[in-house]
Amino acid sequence: MFKLDFNIQSMKILRVLSLLLVSAVLLTYMGCDGGGSTPEPIEDVQFTKLAKTWKITSVSYTGTGPQDRTAEYKDLNFQLVLNGTKGSPPFTYSTSGRPNISPWKANGTWEFGSAVETQIVRDKGVTADELGMTYVVTENTLTLTFSFLRDGYPARTEQVEGNWIFTFGL
Repeated sequence: MFKLDFNIQSMKILRVLSLLLVSAVLLTYMGCDGGGSTPEPIEDVQFTKLAKTWKITSVSYTGTGPQDRTAEYKDLNFQLVLNGTKGSPPFTYSTSGRPNISPWKANGTWEFGSAVETQIVRDKGVTADELGMTYVVTENTLTLTFSFLRDGYPARTEQVEGNWIFTFGL
């Protein structure tokens, strides 16, 4: 009978020790950070989404003249190319197929604004041309919204002053 008590006592001790061991192992793994890589900076993530050749799909304008300006940009196959080297702003942009009256220069620089996921600044530091823009980008669309309050490129005209929304696709 003593031997039976000894085995029951030993089993209880073994059960408690195994429970403690499993708990210690779990706590050890929970305390680890996984040793994974550092997440990619948000600027790099957004740059990857933006750095493409964008083709115009629609243009709306609130100012002097027609509101829907899509036809004049589509007829010329307006494109915006955003590129550069990831992590090395300022980046570059170029346009092709611009109408004679346009708020776009042929080329220049851009960088992110204070809200990286929604703002870019075109030609930052170039006093006459600096322009803040709000953007929304998905896998295959880009929408740029801005107020243009000066002479257009390349001509001086009132027909570019106002609020613009450019929507692009790939």
